[in-house]
Amino acid sequence: MRNDQFRQITVAFITVVAAVTLLLALVACSPGDTGTSAPMQRGGSSYADLVERVSPNVVTVRTEASVGSGVVFRSDIVLTNEHVVGGRDQVSVEYADGGRSGGTVLATDAITDLAVVRTERKDLPVAEFSKELPRPGDPVLAIGSPLGFENSVTAGIVSGLHREIPGSAAQTRSLVDLIQTDAPISPGNSGGALLDTSGKVIGINEAYIPSAAGAVSLGFAIPSATAVDIAEQLLENGTAEHPYLGISAGRLTDEIRERFGVRADTGVVVLGVDEKGPAADAGIRPGDVIVRLHDTEVRTVEALLGALRATDPGQQVTAMIVRNGDKQELRVEIASRSR
Repeated sequence: MRNDQFRQITVAFITVVAAVTLLLALVACSPGDTGTSAPMQRGGSSYADLVERVSPNVVTVRTEASVGSGVVFRSDIVLTNEHVVGGRDQVSVEYADGGRSGGTVLATDAITDLAVVRTERKDLPVAEFSKELPRPGDPVLAIGSPLGFENSVTAGIVSGLHREIPGSAAQTRSLVDLIQTDAPISPGNSGGALLDTSGKVIGINEAYIPSAAGAVSLGFAIPSATAVDIAEQLLENGTAEHPYLGISAGRLTDEIRERFGVRADTGVVVLGVDEKGPAADAGIRPGDVIVRLHDTEVRTVEALLGALRATDPGQQVTAMIVRNGDKQELRVEIASRSR
């Protein structure tokens, strides 16, 4: 770039900055204003007091191989992700006041990717968990230890509810029925708190889609109602019960259509049926295509898992299937399993 071009761009930039500065000064010093600037605000109020109050509710969970976060569930119990503890019996827990202690992993649940850890400290401040889902557009804060930076705070909004991460069913069933947020979430945030602006935990941070995949601020959290239910079961029984349908399912691809002779445009194909399971008892067969479960339309395996999670063991639901091009409704009694 030639010097005169650089100078022109620089002068233009200074002119814009000066204009913006003048505009901000005029707004800040409107009639009746003293001209004293207020602290930077977001949503009408600063988050600083809130963060100071709730930060002790969030801890860092370390193993020799990884770092994650956790939320104080009871005065000596921390709730975190199962993948954070990584199958270990002992972890290190670091607190907002700079202290550190050991922690014993009491129980884990791979289906929801949750774990409960008993800490050696017994006086931890317990977080308040919301029983209600937030609404899209609600402001939120994420607190955790991204890349090991303890008690880091990011802010955003709830971007959506009942989300599933595309393709996640092949890896884990935990990545369905999630809260989506644009609050930046990074490695190490897992197991930390997603908070509303009253300081209640609305979710346990679970995953994010990296920028390498073309994503911008796509993070996900397990709703607090799910996390609390699973944590209480783990503490009481050592395991957690989940709705069970008794099938293996797959995406409806051209290869699958040809292999099973499927005549359906959308849905999830049944690849296998567990003997004496709920689906088998209801008459569901390999090659059937599930297009609806209960009151949820099913287009992906993740959507099927989300619909199943919304049911209760013992509940009677309707499964709409396509068999030989014809739609049928079958009654299924959902069972339960812990793994």
